[in-house]
Amino acid sequence: MNVSTTNKWLVCPTPKPHAKARLFCFPYAGGAANIYRNWQQRLPASIEVCPVQIPGRGNRLSEAPYKDLLLLVEAVGEALLPYLDKPFAFFGHSMGALIGFELAHLLRNQQEPEPTQLFVSGRCAPQAGKMDEPTYALPEGEFIEELRRLKGTPREALEQPELMQMMLPIIRADFEVCQTYEYTLRSPLTCPIKAYGGLQDDEVTRADLEAWGQHTSANTRLRMFPGDHFFLHSSAPALLQSLARDLSVVNLNSIPAASSYLNSGA
Repeated sequence: MNVSTTNKWLVCPTPKPHAKARLFCFPYAGGAANIYRNWQQRLPASIEVCPVQIPGRGNRLSEAPYKDLLLLVEAVGEALLPYLDKPFAFFGHSMGALIGFELAHLLRNQQEPEPTQLFVSGRCAPQAGKMDEPTYALPEGEFIEELRRLKGTPREALEQPELMQMMLPIIRADFEVCQTYEYTLRSPLTCPIKAYGGLQDDEVTRADLEAWGQHTSANTRLRMFPGDHFFLHSSAPALLQSLARDLSVVNLNSIPAASSYLNSGA
């Protein structure tokens, strides 16, 4: 199925119906699909970049944000299922990494195909839980100071009270999604996992990223980039070059599309 420009879950300004594969991209807490807006022009033409817009932001600002990760993943899975008719991969940064990870498990449980690769960025492995200190319910002043510390919210936004009043419920909900998540032990995925991290990230260390290797029976690879937790912006050229190289590792022509999996009863 071709990606529709009217699908509220997918923000794909330049659909590529003849692409060989799709890359679904999930945002970090407080982020929207537009953080991936330039990726299509900087990744191979054979890949259709499909940023996922979750409720509460962008064109879905009027919708209530999710506060439970598994409920969010169920909704994302239902929305994306029609678009898994060709090989696909997941990329997620921070909260987005958890979404991609749990969605890959959900698809497997439903006897749907797993992604060809799972890219997890700026997030410790789910069994570690290091990032899950409960800050989502802090008083407003303390919560804003926490946002300053994390450096993920532009300073200009933090200094505009009216804008922050609009953004805070969304960011709090996303933090609750991450901080109330409970990892469940399961058998490893069969798709390769590629972990990306920032060399100056005080929240997620190299060891935290290496621990993702426990979650796949295939190969894993770790790549570190200059920058803090939001290195995906500051080191975007290097990250996208690496992502393009990692995507090219898989021979997409040799991987059956989702419909082939379903028809074979796999």
